[in-house]
Amino acid sequence: MKIGGVNVSPGNPCPHSTDNGCDDYANRPGTCVRFECGWRMAESPLPEWMKPDQSGVIVLFAKRYWMGRPVDVAVPVGLRIPPRSLAWLKAFAEQHRRPLMYTENLLRDGRYEPTQQVFAHGPPAFRQQVAAWQVGGAPLW
Repeated sequence: MKIGGVNVSPGNPCPHSTDNGCDDYANRPGTCVRFECGWRMAESPLPEWMKPDQSGVIVLFAKRYWMGRPVDVAVPVGLRIPPRSLAWLKAFAEQHRRPLMYTENLLRDGRYEPTQQVFAHGPPAFRQQVAAWQVGGAPLW
């Protein structure tokens, strides 16, 4: 997404982001107003250590539905979701029967590219559906 003309992505934070949150919170754009971090939401199932600055991942719950089930999305704070955090998310997805989509920057020839790849974790039919959404250009969340 773009904030004030700046492309914001993992590894390229918002120019208003500080250690204490947004430095222009009162004037934040609609994208930010509608954003709800899974760690901060009321009654979040995420443990304390899954706070984004500690876990390296931002979780977005129920960003879409598939076969009547909520689909959760995880995006890395940096280039990739740390293995411990990704393992926890996959176990949570399996335990609660909530398909998961997550992104990571592509690694080619030992270097990370700015583009991200979307991965799907869940039943084979869900993984096929995510691939079809991508081929068809449908928004994933």
